[in-house]
Amino acid sequence: MEKLTALSCEEFVRVLSSAAPVPGGGGASALVGAIGMALGSMVGSLTTGKKKYAAVEEDIQRLLARSQTIQTELLALVMRDAEVFEPVAKAYGMPSATDAEKTQKQQVMEKVLREAALVPAEIMDQCIAALEVTAEFAQKGSALAVSDAGVSATACRAGLEGASLNVYINTKMMKDREFADRLNRETQEKVARGAKLAEEIFTNVTQKLINQ
Repeated sequence: MEKLTALSCEEFVRVLSSAAPVPGGGGASALVGAIGMALGSMVGSLTTGKKKYAAVEEDIQRLLARSQTIQTELLALVMRDAEVFEPVAKAYGMPSATDAEKTQKQQVMEKVLREAALVPAEIMDQCIAALEVTAEFAQKGSALAVSDAGVSATACRAGLEGASLNVYINTKMMKDREFADRLNRETQEKVARGAKLAEEIFTNVTQKLINQ
């Protein structure tokens, strides 16, 4: 499988807009989250080494290291999402003419759907982590880049909410409703937590820009 994150922006968008099965919504959500975190990192990069922000230099360095890890994880999840979708697509095409074939297909579907749901769940975790880091960047980073912290939060929230839909599309088809319902509840909680944090960041940044 072609490494999607090695594509140019133009190539990625072209493939995304085509009938190709991957990348899809999950991979796009991971990439949007990575872009959001990169914007947060930019705030840190524009802050570090500045005398005016010497008091928070240690915090900024810590945040930069953390943000780099999150970016790397989200970019890896772009590919991982594509990898787990392929078995789902193959499972759909399995024969189901006999009872034995139906049973086998259902067993395979349960396995691949679970794996396909857990990847966007991980994308959500990373987007929440990105929002937590961005909140600190917005608070401690250079005032000249505060708008970028706001855009970072907006992008990370989009990645979070987009990934949630890719959890639900997989849990919807699961026969194991106990697992599916539990993952749905966890997903709803993550969306609520992340949306609240993103809204706080966006509101605070907006107020700083309007009132400066």
